[in-house]
Amino acid sequence: MTRGPILTAALLIGTAAAIPAEAKTDISWWHAMTGANAEVVTKIANDFNASQEDYEVVPVFKGTYPETLNAGIAAFRAKQAPDIMQVFDVGTGVMMAAEGAIKPVADVLDDAGMTFDKSQYLPGIVAYYSKPDGTMLSFPYNSSSPILYYNKDIFEKAGLDVNAPPKTWTEVWDMARKIKASGAAPCGYTSTWLTWIHLENFAAWNDVPYATNENGLAGSEAELEINAPIYVNHFQALADLAKDGTFKYGGRTSEAKQIFLAGECGIFTESSGGLGDIVKSGMNYGIGQLPYDSDAEGAPQNTIPGGASLWVFGGKSDETYKGVAAFFDYLSQTDVQEYLHQTSGYLPVTMAAYEATKESGFYEKNPGRETPILQMMGKEPTANSKGVRLVNLPQIRDIENEEFEKMLAGQQTAQQALDNAVERGNAAIQSALGQ
Repeated sequence: MTRGPILTAALLIGTAAAIPAEAKTDISWWHAMTGANAEVVTKIANDFNASQEDYEVVPVFKGTYPETLNAGIAAFRAKQAPDIMQVFDVGTGVMMAAEGAIKPVADVLDDAGMTFDKSQYLPGIVAYYSKPDGTMLSFPYNSSSPILYYNKDIFEKAGLDVNAPPKTWTEVWDMARKIKASGAAPCGYTSTWLTWIHLENFAAWNDVPYATNENGLAGSEAELEINAPIYVNHFQALADLAKDGTFKYGGRTSEAKQIFLAGECGIFTESSGGLGDIVKSGMNYGIGQLPYDSDAEGAPQNTIPGGASLWVFGGKSDETYKGVAAFFDYLSQTDVQEYLHQTSGYLPVTMAAYEATKESGFYEKNPGRETPILQMMGKEPTANSKGVRLVNLPQIRDIENEEFEKMLAGQQTAQQALDNAVERGNAAIQSALGQ
């Protein structure tokens, strides 16, 4: 079997002799994938298991991203942690702080006799999941970028150009109103992940700060800046559209995907990783780039990684770590990355898989599928667009969502919601830092 382009050298020899051929070492893999993406997880695990005789990767679904993270924390405390756990991007800071709980992927690979060459990865992805010194902490399994999807049949009914998706948020609001007013669909626009798409990526894409200290990447002391006028104007527009149902709120994570799949709304912002279910639905869909604020100077800039990476827990056996290294080596292979990227909509984590996909003509045959990669790699990141890494970002998102939900229910203005989110969020950061 050909090794991937990233992990060069070979696994140390002699393991098989110590274990009977029929006794594979189980490698537990907790994940949060559903629908079409769960099918990808199963296929990758089954294909790896069939490719060798020493290890058996056992995928276990543990709920949503937040539920999976909480389950992993509880399991670690109970000394029953899995070997590998999929953790969404927002949990990166939590896992980085748990130094005794995890074993850096770089160490797992080194101990197995492999060499990691980060130049083979998409730079924006590998940097996000590494220490400042470049040491990779987790394996970037499913990285995504938020993009815009639209229902071409609804566009046509509303008299909109099916080949011209909106490029700015103002265009989104205008088209959403036309969709609803024309009766082409009950609602014009919906979105998953308001915190990730409309705050964290909104900041990066428009090159404005989310928080001080380079959004927490330059140091844990950080204060939120999400109540600046550009955010207030954006969320007030959402709140105004929600009053008559032109914007329909689905929930805090990916729940709004079902609203779009049901044909209730014509425009939808969601992770590129949501593509698999949209393809399976048979919808006549189109893809556009993430809209930007037309008043933001220099926009669009670059998006930041979403999705998740695979973390390895500490305290496991040497044999388990060799199996984890073998699995990550398998995941790095170009054909595996091509399959994951082309089937799921997640980004390929290696340059080789990206180039192979491009050379195959896949992007020419599937318009829009290169969009999430171009968004992330189009420009060199700035201090505002490297990512967000706060000590307790999951809690910060909960606070933001609580304030958004009150705003969308008409209980407060966007200014009040964002002011409250900043005040409460800053207090939560200070509390986490022991201040």
